[in-house]
Amino acid sequence: MLGTDFRILALLFLCEEEIEMTEEILSAVDGQVFAVWFLIGAALVFWMQAGFAMVEAGFTRAKNTGNILMKNLMDFCIGTVVFILIGFSLLLGEDMIGLIGKPGFDIFTAYENFDFSNFVFNLVFCATTATIVSGAMAERTKFLSYCIYSGIISALIYPIEAHWIWGGGWLAQIGFHDFAGSCAIHMVGGIAALVGAAILGPRIGKFAKDKNGKVTKVNAFPGHNLPLGCLGVFILWLGWYGFNGAAATSVDQLGSIFLTTTIAPAVATVVCMIFTWIKYGKPDISMCLNASLAGLVGITAPCDVTDALGASIIGIVSGLLVVFGVWLLDYKLHIDDPVGAVAVHCLNGIWGTIAVGLFATTSAPGNDSVVGLFYGGGFGQLGIQLIGFAAVAAWTAVTITIAFLVIKKTVGLRVTEEEEIVGLDSCEHGLASAYSGFSIMDVSNTMTMEVNENTDLGESDYDAASETKKDAAVPVVQSIEPATGISKVVIVSRLSRYDHLKKAMNELGVTGMTVTQVMGCGVQKGAGEKYRGVEVDATLIPKVKVEVVVSKIPVEDVIEAAKKALYTGHIGDGKIFVYNVQRVVKVRTGEEDYLALQDVE
Repeated sequence: MLGTDFRILALLFLCEEEIEMTEEILSAVDGQVFAVWFLIGAALVFWMQAGFAMVEAGFTRAKNTGNILMKNLMDFCIGTVVFILIGFSLLLGEDMIGLIGKPGFDIFTAYENFDFSNFVFNLVFCATTATIVSGAMAERTKFLSYCIYSGIISALIYPIEAHWIWGGGWLAQIGFHDFAGSCAIHMVGGIAALVGAAILGPRIGKFAKDKNGKVTKVNAFPGHNLPLGCLGVFILWLGWYGFNGAAATSVDQLGSIFLTTTIAPAVATVVCMIFTWIKYGKPDISMCLNASLAGLVGITAPCDVTDALGASIIGIVSGLLVVFGVWLLDYKLHIDDPVGAVAVHCLNGIWGTIAVGLFATTSAPGNDSVVGLFYGGGFGQLGIQLIGFAAVAAWTAVTITIAFLVIKKTVGLRVTEEEEIVGLDSCEHGLASAYSGFSIMDVSNTMTMEVNENTDLGESDYDAASETKKDAAVPVVQSIEPATGISKVVIVSRLSRYDHLKKAMNELGVTGMTVTQVMGCGVQKGAGEKYRGVEVDATLIPKVKVEVVVSKIPVEDVIEAAKKALYTGHIGDGKIFVYNVQRVVKVRTGEEDYLALQDVE
C-alpha cells in the first residue's frame, strides 16, 4: 500500500512539473508570436505611407501628383536618416528629468544589444507624423522647404513629445494614456498642418475677395482622382489595424482593439453620410472618405481601453467633427487645406485624446487602471488627458511656427505664382505629367478650363494683377477670317443626341463628319452641387463634338437641321459654332477648296 501511495505521489509531482513546463513553453511561444506580430504591425504602418500618398494625390489636382508622391516617399526616407542620427535616442534614450531621452549612437556603437524592433516600430510612427503635414500644404509648397520641415518634425518635434508619452517622460509618469497616437502623432501632425497652411496662404483662386480684402466666396477645387483617394483610405484602414494593434500583449486585447478600430470609423462614415445628405442634399463622397479616417484617428488613443459603446460614440462625434472642421477652415478661418488634414488629424486627434478620459473602462481586456468619467472614474483621468493635450499642443505650435518662419525667411516656403499655375510636377521635378500616356482633363486646372468660378485667380483688378495672372486668365489666340465660301460647323451636344444628329446630317447630304468625345465644362448658376460643402459652379458632362466642312450645302440648312435634331427643351441641349475656312486640300488627289469637298458633302 505504501509503495502504491508513493507511486501516486510521484506521478502527481511529475504531472505538476509537466504542467509548469507546458505553461512556460506556451508563455515563451506566446511571447515570440507577439514579437513577430509587433514587427508585422510595423510593416502595416509603413504601408500606410502608400495610403497617405494615394489620398493626397487623389484629393488634389493632376498637375501636382508627382510632387505629392515624391513628398510622401521622401518624408519616410528623410525621417529614417534623422531618426537614426538623433530622433530615436531623444524618444527612447535614458530619461533625462522627464523631458527628453539621452542622445546617443547605440545603433552604431552597440549594435549587438540594440533594440531593433523598437527602432523600426517607432520609425514608421514618426514618418506618419511628418506626412500628415504635406496634405494641408499641398500644391504650393517648395519641395526643398518640405524636405527641411519634414526633417525637423522627425528629428526634434515628434521624438521629444513622444518621449513624454511613451519614453518614460513626465506625461507617462502622471498617467497620461495615448495607446497608439491620437495625441502624439495625429494631433501633432494636424497642428503642424494647421500652422503651416496658415503661414503658407491659400492656393490661387481658393478664396474670392473684394477690394477691401474681405473673403466673399469660397471656391471648390475638386480632387482629380477620387478612385485613387478611396483606394488610399482603404489602405490606411488596413494599416490602422497594425497602427493600433501592434502593441497588444494578448489575443483578447488584440481582438478588442481590432473591434473598436472597426466600429469607430464605420459609425463615423455612416453619420457623415447622413449629415451631408441632409445638409447638402446629396451624400458627399470625399467628406465620407475623410470621415472614415476621422473615426480611425479618434479611436487611436482609447482603442485598448474602451468598449463597443464607447467606440460607437467616439465614431459619431468624429463623423460630425470632420464636417465641422472642413467648414471652419473654409468659411471662418479661411485656411486652405486641400485634403482635410486638419479636420481629420488635428480636431479628431484632440477628440481621441480627450475621449480616453470619458470612455475608458476596465471591461476592456488588459485595462485595470484607466477609467473614464462616464464609466465611474470621475474627472481624474480626464484632467490628466487635458493636461497632456495642452502641453503637447503648445510644444508643437511653438516649435513648428518657429521652423516655418525661419524657412520662410531663408529659403522661402512657397513657390512662385507661375509655378503654382503651371503645376509643381513640371516646375519642381521636370515631369511633364504623372500620367504620361493617359488623357487627363483636370476640371480645376486654371490654364485650360472655360469661364468658370473655379478659375478665379484671386485678383479682380486688372491693373493690380501680375503678368502671370493676366496670361493665365486671358490667353491670346490669333484668328484669320478669309472669304472662300467654305465653312466649318462645329456642333457640341449630349451623347444621347448623337444618333439623331448623325441621321439629320445624312438626310441633308452631309456624309463626311469628324466625331470626338469630349467633356463639357461651363457655368451653370444655381445648380447647387457641392464638393466638401462648397458650391461647385462648374459642371463636367460627357459630350460629343461633331465637325463638318461644307460649301455646296448652305450653312443655314446645316444649322437648322442640327437644332431640330438636338432640341429637347432643356438648357444645355447643345451649341453650334461656325467658322470660315481659309483653305481645304484633299491629300489623295491634290484638289483644293470647293473641289476637295465634293465627295464628302
